[in-house]
Amino acid sequence: MIRFIYTVLLILLSPFFLYSLYKKKEGKPTFGPRWKEHFGFTPPLNLPLGEKSIWIHTVSVGEVIGATPFIRVLKQQNPQQIIVLTTTTATGAQQAEKLKGLVEHRFMPLDFSGAVKRFIKAVQPQKMIIMETELWPNTLATVHENDIEIIVMNARLSERSARRYAKFQSVFNLLSSSLDKVICQYKEDAERFIRLGVLEEKVVISGSIKFDIHIENEIKTQAAYLRNQLQVTKGSKHDHQPLIWIAASTHQGEDEQVLEAHQQLLSSFPNAILILVPRHPERFNQVADLIEARNFYFSRRSTQSELVGNTQVYLADTMGEMLLLLAASHVCFMGGSLLGDKVGGHNLLEPAALGIPSITGPSYYNFKEITQQLLQAEATTVCVNANQLAEQLISLFSNPGGRYDKGQQALNVIKANTGAISRTLSAINSVKAK
Repeated sequence: MIRFIYTVLLILLSPFFLYSLYKKKEGKPTFGPRWKEHFGFTPPLNLPLGEKSIWIHTVSVGEVIGATPFIRVLKQQNPQQIIVLTTTTATGAQQAEKLKGLVEHRFMPLDFSGAVKRFIKAVQPQKMIIMETELWPNTLATVHENDIEIIVMNARLSERSARRYAKFQSVFNLLSSSLDKVICQYKEDAERFIRLGVLEEKVVISGSIKFDIHIENEIKTQAAYLRNQLQVTKGSKHDHQPLIWIAASTHQGEDEQVLEAHQQLLSSFPNAILILVPRHPERFNQVADLIEARNFYFSRRSTQSELVGNTQVYLADTMGEMLLLLAASHVCFMGGSLLGDKVGGHNLLEPAALGIPSITGPSYYNFKEITQQLLQAEATTVCVNANQLAEQLISLFSNPGGRYDKGQQALNVIKANTGAISRTLSAINSVKAK
């Protein structure tokens, strides 16, 4: 009965969801003729006789990037294994293209049993591995009914989400009954899943696979080239090159605060450069207008051959280059954290893996455990507004030794938490075949 009511509601609401998904926005890639995949009309895989695929589901860009190290290790251990990677969004598909040769990309079918059945028939999975906590009732039930293992990896469940699920316990019971294994990032996540009724023997703690970050030498080379390009625009002939900071994954309402902080920073460090990376591509032009209105000299990544002299702000209006942009920077401010409880922050592990000290706003509940570890190690600091952000930047820019130490402390946190991929693979392999 619960699934029936849910499906009726989904039918009523799906036009609005699809409108949002397919609505054309500047800078947002389109689905083209592949929109049919959302309804389960998926190109079949060319599987050897008797072989089955492994299906990994990610939602969008962040989840694809987070799952990439795991996918590389899985493929390395099983070179012949065909892996299907699904995303819901077109930007996620764009990121998945970078894994060509490792995975076959398909769009995730909508949460209708018929669409999911068509998808299963086309890709023939032996396992479904869900990145983090993307749980859909009809999908889980249909996959489970087809005797396919369902594993949630890198699972996280905030206290806020747990309380929300508890209000609809019968719906959560429907979801959890289909799960074979829930591989949690932290003890607190595991305790919340168990509290909601997931059987204790199904729950494992692995740590976050996002700690297992490998930085390719090519990224470092490209980052060094970009850093040099930006610094050259200053025409500096001094021994000390201009310092660069990055405001990563900013949301509407934060860009103004970031630009205000940069204006203050320039009073103390006139050669400072800000790399500004808006979270959503449809906002690129809007943010460009905002920068121009504030009279900064600025360049755009999308037209990198036309760097403006004395660049003060570098607008990163491209997708999937965050690691490169971080590696070109000396300090990172992580967006999504200065907007009250609206967003809940973004992941500080990539700057940490690069040995870069970071700054976050006070709202980081989506990455609470990771951020608290970095705070305890004094590898990151919290600011509450533009003035504090500017003060902390000035402090870091003024103290190269302290900046280096914070970066090393961030790296130590990464090193102390590696091994999650190995533990995740062990937990996946322990699931008994159906």
